Amino acid sequence: MCEAKRPMEEEAASLLKSDQEHQPQSLHDQPEPTLLTPFIDAKPHEFAAKKDPLSHLEEGGDAAEFRRPEDSVASGYVRELYDLGRIALPMVLNGLFLYSRTWVSMVFLGRLGGLPLAGGSLAIGFANITGYSIISGLAMGMEPICGQAFGAKKHYLLGITFHRAILMLLCACIPISLLWLNMHRILIFLGQQPDIVELAHYYIVYSLPDLFAQALLHPLRVYLRTQTLTMPITYCALAAIALHFPVNYLLVTVFDMGIRGVALSAAWTNVNIVLCLLCYVCFSKACKSSRVRISTECLRDWYSLVSLAIPSCVSVCLEWWWYEIMILLCGLLLNPKATVASMGILIQTTSLIYIFPSSLSFGVSTRVGNELGANRPDRAKKSMVVGLSCSFVLGFVALCFTTTVRKSWATMYTTDPEILRITAMVLPIIGLCELGNCPQTTGCGVLRGTARPRTGANINLGCFYLVGMPVAVLLAFVMGFDFKGLWLGLMAAQMSCVVTMMSVICRTDWKIQAERAKVLTGGDDESSSTNGASVPSGDQQPSDKLVNIKIDQQR
Repeated sequence: MCEAKRPMEEEAASLLKSDQEHQPQSLHDQPEPTLLTPFIDAKPHEFAAKKDPLSHLEEGGDAAEFRRPEDSVASGYVRELYDLGRIALPMVLNGLFLYSRTWVSMVFLGRLGGLPLAGGSLAIGFANITGYSIISGLAMGMEPICGQAFGAKKHYLLGITFHRAILMLLCACIPISLLWLNMHRILIFLGQQPDIVELAHYYIVYSLPDLFAQALLHPLRVYLRTQTLTMPITYCALAAIALHFPVNYLLVTVFDMGIRGVALSAAWTNVNIVLCLLCYVCFSKACKSSRVRISTECLRDWYSLVSLAIPSCVSVCLEWWWYEIMILLCGLLLNPKATVASMGILIQTTSLIYIFPSSLSFGVSTRVGNELGANRPDRAKKSMVVGLSCSFVLGFVALCFTTTVRKSWATMYTTDPEILRITAMVLPIIGLCELGNCPQTTGCGVLRGTARPRTGANINLGCFYLVGMPVAVLLAFVMGFDFKGLWLGLMAAQMSCVVTMMSVICRTDWKIQAERAKVLTGGDDESSSTNGASVPSGDQQPSDKLVNIKIDQQR
């Protein structure tokens, strides 16, 4: 038996010896490098200079296999939802505060009587079409540049784009002001009643300070939002809105300025917001790196900004103008008095609902732009997925809301039974419209973040005016649907819009968009400026490379 064991022991000893011979004598004899090799090979004085081989996990690298599955998938989406919420939720509060400003102004107009209310409403509609929509749309052109510049740490480009945008909007205010000053002649020529036009003219002339305040306010919001600094915007809006009611009371009631006081108080509120935000930008440490001194540099290299601002403006105007056209069409229906009044209530309702998807859109645009600027296309795509998922949830919530309150909502505005009836009839249709509007609005944010506003403008033009408008006219005036037909036309526009938008976004090549972001922000150079006041090496004349490149290239 011992003799039988001996061959087995000899064989085991032989295998053990062979295994020891194949073992490396030192760590440097390893056949393949490991994650620790760079540190093991380094001399003591070189250790600090070696880059952590795991650092690219924080940079969105390709080593996701080292993470747990739940960390790389579920936790990543939860983290993105948190980052998106940090931007979007303060913007929701900001939108609600500004909505309350409009509501207070309408209340004071209503207390002045029917004629001032009609004149103020006419002036507001004229101002939206010819002024505010243009200023808002042009300001959107700076959003992709600022968002991607912040992600790429090109702080000088972010600051100088802010200056250029303000200058561009102030220039746009000059022809708009001339148009507003001649509003009386224009509306009389269009056949409006002289007494209403006279009051509307007073309102819009006293709104001129508000126009120039908006030219500063929109760039300030975009400048801060693209740096994820949204809470200052909310705090400043809250402080200004808290004074809005007392200012209205002072000007309208105490000083007896009437409709002029309502317009001036609205302008005063926006001026207060602008002053608060300017103080924050000038003195906050959070804006120190992107704070740029005013110089002649902002007069040069406008190509990239203008090429993005014009299609952004067209996209915004096409959507804003649709609702104004709807009001005009209401005047041609069988019962224009009731339908126009109901349209006013419903537009106020859609404006309230729109605060939520528009805030989500701002958040998605910022997140997508930041990640593309940082050359992290996978995270940009993740931001898009999370944002669109939230938008579908918002659409469903809006549908439930409008359906639930359809019989009681209009009672806050009127007791007229006909207005109550048609408003209750149309509110569920508005909810169905929001099923498309929420994803469509968020999709526009994705396109802005990827610097493709021309695509959004083309979609809005095709869906609203080549699909929605013909359907609305056909249903309302030919097929006998009357007031309901106009809103069914809007639903057709929204549904076609969201289908087209989703098809474009789902076919996006995110790696190509990251490369386009490098071009838009001036390449991979790092800024050499420490205080944002001098021209850094990588950001000097950042748009020189864009002269022969089509910014809105479709991918």
